[in-house]
Amino acid sequence: MTAFAALSAFALTAGSAFAEPKAEVLHWWTSGGEAKAVAVLQQEFAQRGGTWTDMPVAGGGGDAAMSALRARVLSGNAPTAVQLKGPAIQEWYEEGVLADISDVAEEQHWADVLPARIADHMKCDGHWCAAPVNVHRVNWVWANKAILDANGIEMPKTWEEFNAAAEKLKAAGITPLAHGGQAWQDATVFETVVLGLGGPEFYHKALVELDQDALKSDTMKAVFDEMRTLRGYVDDNFSGRDWNLATAMVMNGEAAFQIMGDWAKGEFLAAGKTPGADFVCAPTPGDAGFLYNVDSFAMFKVDGAGKQEGQKILAELIVGPSFQETFNLNKGSIPVRTDVSLDKFDDCAKMSAADMKADGENGSLLPSYAHGMALRGAQAGAITDVVTAHFNSDMSSEEAVQQLATAVANSM
Repeated sequence: MTAFAALSAFALTAGSAFAEPKAEVLHWWTSGGEAKAVAVLQQEFAQRGGTWTDMPVAGGGGDAAMSALRARVLSGNAPTAVQLKGPAIQEWYEEGVLADISDVAEEQHWADVLPARIADHMKCDGHWCAAPVNVHRVNWVWANKAILDANGIEMPKTWEEFNAAAEKLKAAGITPLAHGGQAWQDATVFETVVLGLGGPEFYHKALVELDQDALKSDTMKAVFDEMRTLRGYVDDNFSGRDWNLATAMVMNGEAAFQIMGDWAKGEFLAAGKTPGADFVCAPTPGDAGFLYNVDSFAMFKVDGAGKQEGQKILAELIVGPSFQETFNLNKGSIPVRTDVSLDKFDDCAKMSAADMKADGENGSLLPSYAHGMALRGAQAGAITDVVTAHFNSDMSSEEAVQQLATAVANSM
């Protein structure tokens, strides 16, 4: 080899070894609490010498982000990392576009610090293909403490108690339930009612196994009856409202309750509100169960040493103890790692962690259908279409149950 060839080879090797880490990150964290949380990851990435290109796509639930992602992948220009979760990870893996990050996972001993049930969502054919960020509990009720105190209301433990409280508030001229009329928000409320009225076993049969008997049952009819009742507790201007604006209604005393995952708590905290003083939290009415929504990032196959190095750093940071604590303190969720101290977390988070542990042990730790953890897109979409059509019309519960069973059967 000539001296020139050797020098050229060295330059190529050095260029690869010292390529500047880069990451173009597609996500839908655009509200106040969410934006503050994702900024933590950007900062840690920059401290590792990386260049972050932010690609936020507004729209709660991520539907708009998934449309943007598909367009990028079809054009052969996939982002470095994408906020994905649940079965959607497997769907993109089957398209052959996800990168294998097992080397990072094994080096960082993820299997030792992640709950097995959640770790399974991050694997594709036994290989690690996504990095989990957090655990959100979906089945929460948030309330304005001053409104409850002024009206002599305690956090409801059953749906009957919730309805009684709502009637009392309505009579006092207060909007009982802050809600945004978007399909995913309707689905969020629906799945909490399924869990509360049917219990964990019924929830799993109906919304995970898609059992036809469960879908057509009297219990499901009772769920739609309750959804019709709840429709009477929202204000006239709910249609199209973003979830964080509904949270703001509770914060500002314009409504008493909101049924929403604990990302809502991130909004309260970002606004300087204090748990137990300004707002209160409780699991949605019912006996037991923890509906989880795990945010995660999947790494897509990309060319270039800088982008590939960026993916490894991102994956390491996302599951790292420092980011897990700081991010989740901002986001309202709890760390996905089981070895992160909760000393800095509030009582709602500590309750969430304790319930997750207990529900994990008794079989009632359940994936959220409404937030893409339980079902593939076609089946989840079929359910949500019926739920939102019923919520926004005078459709009877009997008709809704029949439409639900038919829509699910046709989606398979």
